[in-house]
Amino acid sequence: MSLPQSQRPLYEVKAGLFKGLSHPLRIRMLELLADGEEHTVGYLQTSTGLEASHLSQHLSVLRRHRLVTSERRGSNVYYRLARPEVAELLGVARRLLAALVAEDGARADDVAELPSFGASS
Repeated sequence: MSLPQSQRPLYEVKAGLFKGLSHPLRIRMLELLADGEEHTVGYLQTSTGLEASHLSQHLSVLRRHRLVTSERRGSNVYYRLARPEVAELLGVARRLLAALVAEDGARADDVAELPSFGASS
């Protein structure tokens, strides 16, 4: 039987957070939401090309790890980042990726095409 999150060591909770981030499509969804706007499920589906059931599963993981929040309004469900720190984390990851790619001297053009997150990216 596993311990509730409030009783687990913090390094295990942190590892769970990174598991929530560990899929490329979830990263893409977070990048779309990092513009600070709310977006509908329809927008996320169109932007990612995912089938509705797969999108729903990924959004569920992101909600479970408290990276996004959702709100139903009428017939639409809107998603947004749960905290601004999520966008900051994406920005730090982007800068780290750019540094690693620069060391290899490859894929610099690919990194340049990644979305930026705030002024410090």
